[in-house]
Amino acid sequence: MIKRTFWQNNIEAAWKRHSVIWLSGIRRAGKTFLCRNIEGADYYDCELPSIREKLKDPEKFLNNNKNRILVFDEIHRLGNPSELLKIAADYHQNIKVIATGSSTLGASSKFRDTLTGRKSNIWMTPMIYTDISEFSNVNIKHRMLKGGLPPFFMAKTDNEKDYQDWIDSYWAKDVQELFRLESKSSFQKFLELLIYNSGGMFEANTYAVPCEVSRGTISNYLKILEETYVVTVVKPFNSHKPTEIVSAPKVYVFDTGFVSHFKGWHDLKNKDCGILWEHLILNEILAISQRNMAYYWRTKKDCEVDFIIPLKNKSQVAIECKWSFKSFDAQNVVIFRKNYPTGDNIVVAHDVEDEFFKDINGVKIRFLNLKNFEKYLVSLFPA
Repeated sequence: MIKRTFWQNNIEAAWKRHSVIWLSGIRRAGKTFLCRNIEGADYYDCELPSIREKLKDPEKFLNNNKNRILVFDEIHRLGNPSELLKIAADYHQNIKVIATGSSTLGASSKFRDTLTGRKSNIWMTPMIYTDISEFSNVNIKHRMLKGGLPPFFMAKTDNEKDYQDWIDSYWAKDVQELFRLESKSSFQKFLELLIYNSGGMFEANTYAVPCEVSRGTISNYLKILEETYVVTVVKPFNSHKPTEIVSAPKVYVFDTGFVSHFKGWHDLKNKDCGILWEHLILNEILAISQRNMAYYWRTKKDCEVDFIIPLKNKSQVAIECKWSFKSFDAQNVVIFRKNYPTGDNIVVAHDVEDEFFKDINGVKIRFLNLKNFEKYLVSLFPA
């Protein structure tokens, strides 16, 4: 059996804080597999009518399952899922509960009580480095080409139907059930364009015309995609200096495999790897920090640093993503540090064997590979 050590450890740590865990993440990231392999847990698939019938009286159900570990998969299929979680959190702290879904808890109107302060949240992203090592395949190009959803990562062939099936399932089970959108064609056109342009600057007007909807509708679509973990919106980091970009966000879709597929890439060339590597680094940041705290920095003269992570001590981690460390030019990081002098400077490159440091124009740069970058992030954001 393949272990998902990072996620299992996160669950154990979360239960020490609260008895109820909301485990969310993109469809097919591995939530069900993870929950089914929790030792001693009773698993309830809320998509089954028989299970929904059994859970109609949550108070009675919980009274009959004291001191147990309960998993409620796809809990939003229940008529009143927040009632079950509220009773568990408030009156049955002796029961360990995991509820799963493919969106933030507040995305559905069914969750009238989002249990603020009474639950732990775990966001299960596509596979990180620890995951692919446990799947016994640390070939980074394979991870970027196939993506980080386990069924796609392990597939022997690239099947067009699998990607379309995922999009159709996402529309039916996530978008329609939670948001009741009307125009499937416009929404899917927008999603496909975002996948193709992933990692680029976002301007709503650019998408309104080809999708045949208003700018406001595009903004609503983007919010839905963000709440269901399909995209991550990365905003510009700034302190309102006149030289800085302050408003234009970048939008990254959830998975490198979908980007590769929609771009028609079947055998990655080095020139294709840069943007996918950037996605992979962002995925590590999201998974380890368990929240979207990544920014990018750019000036009006096009000096740019890929990702900035602001820390509580008012320092900032500056991160540059380079497929090869040999292509790194320190100029942008040096300029950034003239404005924001405190914090680590990290270059993440696939061809770094052992971490090393360079001092460039008085700025200390640390070079890491993906494995060591993950360890660095864990030191910043322990579970």
